[in-house]
Amino acid sequence: FDTPLLLVRGRALSYPQRIVKRTFDLVVCSIALIVASPFMLIIAAAIKLEDGGPVFFKQKRATYDGQTFDILKFRSMIVDAEKYGHSIPATEKDPRITKVGNVIRAIRFDELPQLLNIIKGDMSIVGPRPERVEHMEAYGKEVPEFDFRLKVKGGLTGYAQIYGKYNTSAYDKLRLDLMYIENYSFLLDIKLILTTLRILMSKE
Repeated sequence: FDTPLLLVRGRALSYPQRIVKRTFDLVVCSIALIVASPFMLIIAAAIKLEDGGPVFFKQKRATYDGQTFDILKFRSMIVDAEKYGHSIPATEKDPRITKVGNVIRAIRFDELPQLLNIIKGDMSIVGPRPERVEHMEAYGKEVPEFDFRLKVKGGLTGYAQIYGKYNTSAYDKLRLDLMYIENYSFLLDIKLILTTLRILMSKE
């Protein structure tokens, strides 16, 4: 707790900043979707051929102003991997992960359908990682200020996604996300996207 949250100004993005950010999201994701579409079709076919189950995995996530949406991913686990409704984090050699799932998770292609979420307006390219609704409620009990992350749309990448890990604490996630929100600029988005492209090439 060496960075008091009292220092947070609590402001969100201005209207002109939101317009610039949304325009950038649409342009970049439209181009990315055109480039990625052949790979997405191959992945979709491979998932369907492996076990006949649904191609996409949907999950309720929280985003800007507490709104919820269905985040899209290519299904990388067996059908009903979380059939009891609660989160079961994947392990390194999780038997629920399919053969196709092992490949697309290793190269991060399971996240490609989120380009559709961004074009639709559910997400942004850069922003706090959209958390599961039940996780938001649990984290909020531990850190009441956790809702401050919802001052912007959830993002595909961001400070917490780049510098955090699966076991990063709720407080540290909040600090990383507030660093982004409080210091937002168009150039910062560019920097974080380029950093993301670099770390995609690393195993960790």
